[in-house]
Amino acid sequence: MEDRIVIRGAREHNLQNIDLEIPRNQLVVITGLSGSGKSSLAFDTIYAEGQRRYMESLSAYARQFLGMMERPEVDHIDGLSPVIAIEQKTVSRNPRSTVGTVTEIYDFMRLLFARASTAYSYLSGSPMRKQTDEEIVDGIMALPEGTRVILLAPVVKGRKGHYRELFQQVGRQGFERVRVDGELLEITAGMKVDRYKTHDIEIVVDRIVVKEDVRTRVSRSVETALGMGGGTLIASVVGGPTEEGDRLFSRHLFSPEDGISYDDPSPNTFSFNSPYGACPECNGLGVRSELDPELIVPNGRKTIAEGTLAPLGKPRDVWIFSQLNAVAEAYGFDFETPFADLTDRQKEVILDGAGEEQFDIVYRYKNREVRYKHRFTGVHGHIWHTYEQTSSATSRKWAEAFMRRRDCSACGGGRLKPESLSFRVGTKNIAEMARMDLGSLRAHFDTVEWGERQWVIARQIVKEICERLDFLLDVGVGYLSLDRTARTLSGGESQRIRLATQIGTQLTGVLYVLDEPSIGLHPRDNARLIASLKRLRDLENSVLVVEHDREMIEEADFVVDLGPGAGEHGGH
Repeated sequence: MEDRIVIRGAREHNLQNIDLEIPRNQLVVITGLSGSGKSSLAFDTIYAEGQRRYMESLSAYARQFLGMMERPEVDHIDGLSPVIAIEQKTVSRNPRSTVGTVTEIYDFMRLLFARASTAYSYLSGSPMRKQTDEEIVDGIMALPEGTRVILLAPVVKGRKGHYRELFQQVGRQGFERVRVDGELLEITAGMKVDRYKTHDIEIVVDRIVVKEDVRTRVSRSVETALGMGGGTLIASVVGGPTEEGDRLFSRHLFSPEDGISYDDPSPNTFSFNSPYGACPECNGLGVRSELDPELIVPNGRKTIAEGTLAPLGKPRDVWIFSQLNAVAEAYGFDFETPFADLTDRQKEVILDGAGEEQFDIVYRYKNREVRYKHRFTGVHGHIWHTYEQTSSATSRKWAEAFMRRRDCSACGGGRLKPESLSFRVGTKNIAEMARMDLGSLRAHFDTVEWGERQWVIARQIVKEICERLDFLLDVGVGYLSLDRTARTLSGGESQRIRLATQIGTQLTGVLYVLDEPSIGLHPRDNARLIASLKRLRDLENSVLVVEHDREMIEEADFVVDLGPGAGEHGGH
């Protein structure tokens, strides 16, 4: 019996008490009319029983969080392997979930860029290089004379913990101050920070005023700070003739032309789901909601009285129109003038507001008249205030009606910080690779010219990426790109992506259940899909496919035909 899945007395939904033996480690197609019981057998009986048995294998403690699954209407099933269902459903509704993250190809690319990419300045495009200690001292001494500088050694960056032992250790070494999350603090006995929050902690190594005779002192302090900070120090300008702020110096990556320095890259540097990689303007989404002037003023020939301002409608006794009346009086226009005939300055004030200027506003409410001195933020400000401050889904939807989603202007839709987009493999950064269709990306990896040292590091990572890309090409989704959001995929595309991911896991001894994987697929790609299913089978897995496609049925090792009709006439 070990070579078969034996089903006795299956009665789920419209199944008519059927007995069935399905060979293991074969490509098995369940076919029949729509409604004949194919999904009832494959998903509601075989898959459901496999899931229920897995749940029963867990401890009672774990099961209380997962809940119990009902036993399907079947007398017994023997020879069942661990079951994985690959259904036609969208992978994720999360806007941060992409083809790259679902297939884990993007994770390998982040690792590739962290280990084998070349850094360039995001200002001039010149290659970055590592600084010597002497160059760092020269950089600090080049600040204008009289500049007050605090030399800091970064020891904690973006990590949680109370760090009581760190403060004790630093105090015993003779240091008196630290900077915690941008705030200078004296080290005290028992000092600690909130263990559940993310912190940046730097040790104050020295405080100097830049002048000719401090070079020796600066050299000693730089050496100390670099030793404690793992090759990185921060020169924080706190006063003097130059602009205040932090300047990063590093033994790692530095651009002498532009004076900017990068930390050594890590996989998080290229993650749009991490604050260390995500574009701060769009928070790693690559798009931003922006107000569309054409949606706010759809017809410039209309007047304000006729409702040319779509978000406001026609004038009525509400606060925003009281403000607009005051603005009209101050800027010399009325509600009867077509919007297109107003001056540019009048249009600007109506839409964008008048800054800090205040207006005498008369507000009438329930036969009362109240006068205020108040600023006017404009129609745009009114929409943004509602969008950002409201807790009402209806109000938020109202504001979104006047917006369009556009690529973020800061990252150009790349989702990452400028520093992260300045690392390249070959001639492309990670966002440019993610935008390429999968077929072009696979060909691109064959053309990249690697240095000898780079190739030693990159060889195994590139092999994993190319294998996964080949799996995706084999299931017919080579037209997708890695930055395509998962929620925009069709059910068939999502299913084939999950199928390619499963092939990449190289699991054996598993029962896979698929729901019409050929749906929506061009006939020329059918053979490649079937070859992928056979590859799963050849890994000593059982593959159970609910399918109508003739080519798939002909290529199957075993066929189960349910019918003869649908509903109560099926299930045989």
